[in-house]
Amino acid sequence: MNFSIIKRTMTQWTLLLLAGSSILGCQKTSEKESVTVDKPNVIYILVDDLGFGDLTTFTPSQQTLTTPNISKLASEGMKFTNHYAGNSVCGPSRATLLTGKHNGHNSVRGNHPDQVQLLGDDELTVAKVFQKAGYVTGNIGKWGVGHPPPVDDPKRKGFDYFYGYINMWHAHNAFPEFLYRNGEKEAIPENKLQLVDGKNPWAHKPEGCGVAGVAVKHSHKLFEADALKFISDNKKNPFFLYLALTAPHANNEKFPDGMEVESWGEYADKDWPDPEKGFAQNVRYIDNTIGSVMSHLKKEGIADNTLVIFASDNGPHGEGGHRVGFFDSNGELRGQKRDMYEGGVRIPMIAHWPNKVQAGTSTSLTSGFLDVLPTVCEITSQDVPSDVDGISFLPTLLGNSESQKKHNYLYWEFYEQGGKQAILKDNWKAVKLNVRDSKKPVKFELYNLNEDLSEKNDVAALYPEKVEMFEKLFQEAHVPFSVTSLFSDEENVEVAF
Repeated sequence: MNFSIIKRTMTQWTLLLLAGSSILGCQKTSEKESVTVDKPNVIYILVDDLGFGDLTTFTPSQQTLTTPNISKLASEGMKFTNHYAGNSVCGPSRATLLTGKHNGHNSVRGNHPDQVQLLGDDELTVAKVFQKAGYVTGNIGKWGVGHPPPVDDPKRKGFDYFYGYINMWHAHNAFPEFLYRNGEKEAIPENKLQLVDGKNPWAHKPEGCGVAGVAVKHSHKLFEADALKFISDNKKNPFFLYLALTAPHANNEKFPDGMEVESWGEYADKDWPDPEKGFAQNVRYIDNTIGSVMSHLKKEGIADNTLVIFASDNGPHGEGGHRVGFFDSNGELRGQKRDMYEGGVRIPMIAHWPNKVQAGTSTSLTSGFLDVLPTVCEITSQDVPSDVDGISFLPTLLGNSESQKKHNYLYWEFYEQGGKQAILKDNWKAVKLNVRDSKKPVKFELYNLNEDLSEKNDVAALYPEKVEMFEKLFQEAHVPFSVTSLFSDEENVEVAF
C-alpha cells in the first residue's frame, strides 16, 4: 500500500473542501462570534535558539543580557507566558509553525531524517493562506524546513519572495560565501570559506556548510537591511513578512568558538569566555533588529496597521562553546534544545498590534506554533481546514478571552537521542524517553507543572490513572511516519505491513 499517495490525496481533498469543525477543536470562522479586524500587515520574527530565560521581560532575574527593544515591544503589546514551539529543534518546529500540524501529524519530524522528508508542495501553509487573502508574502533569513529542500522550496510553499539560507546547515555559517534570492544563488564575495590544504573540509556535508576563513559580511545585517527594504517596497500592499533570523544559533562546525559576530562590541572587555561574548552580541543583534523594524514601520506610516509577533524556534542551545547556564538561558525551566522538558519547548512570544492588542498585557493561555495558521485564517476571514491541530488565538489577542477555545493537549515527538515523546494537558506534563532505543527500557515521567515548573519531581508512580490516560493520548497523537519509525531504529518498521 502506497501511504504517501494516500496521504497526498487526502491532503488535496482537505484543501479543496476547507472543512470546518474537527475533533481537534478547529472551526470555521463563520461558526464563531463575528470578529472584525482590518486587513493588517503581519511580521513574524522568529529567532533561533533563544531561551525563555534570555529575556528580562520573561525572566526578571535576567539582568546581564539587556534587550530594551524587546522589552519595549512587550510593554506595548502582549506577552504569551505559556507559548510552545513546534519541537525542540528547528526543522520540525518550523514545519509546525507553517502548517498548523503537530509533530505526530506533519511531514517534517526531525532535523536528521533517514530518508528525504519535506513539506508537500500541495500542503497548506501560513504563507499560502496569506496569498489567498491577497497578501504579498516574503521569507527572509533561514528556511531550513526538511531535507534536502530544493532551492525554490519557499516559493513552492507560498512565499512570493525569499532571501537567505535554504538548508539549515548552511545557516550555521554567519559569514556565508553566498545566499539564495528567489531560487538563485547570490554570491557574497567579501566572505571566503576556510580551506584546509586547498580543499573544502565540509564538501561532504550539505551545500554551504562550513566556516569562513575571511569573515566580512555578517548575514544578520544583510537580513535586517533586506527586511526593511521589503517593508518599504510593500507598504502600499497588505504583506506578510516571515523574518527568520539565525541568531543566536552557533556555527556547529567552528571550534572552540562557534558564536560568530563581527566584533564583541560592548562585551569585549567582559571577563567572560569568548563564546559567551559572542552569544551576548548575538542577542544584541536581535534586539537592535527589533528596534530597527519597529522604527521603520513608524517611518513608513504603517505601524498602526501591522501585527508584529516575536518568538523563538525552540529552547536555548549549548553549542559553539556557549553554555546554557552561563546566562541562565532557561531560567527556572528544566532542559534545553533537544529536550522534551519545558526548557526545550516553552518559548518567549510577544504580539504587538496597536489599537488591537492592549498594551502591557500578558496571557497564560496555553498556545503554540500550531495555532499560528488558524489565527491567520481568522484574521483574513478564511475557514480553518479540518486537518490542522491548532486553534486560533485571535480572541485572546483582541481581549476576548471568554470566547477563546482551548487545547485538550499539546503533543511533541523527537527522533534523536533514543526517541522521545511529550504531552502537556492542563497542568500535567508527561514525558517518555528511550522510545526507539532497544537497549534501554522506555521511561515514563509525569510532572505537575503547577507545583513543579522545573520538572524535578517525577510523580508517575503516584498517579497510575493519569499514566494510563496519557498512554492513550500518546497512541492517539502519533500517526506512523512513512520515512522512519518513532519506536524502532529499524527503518519503516511502522508502515511495513
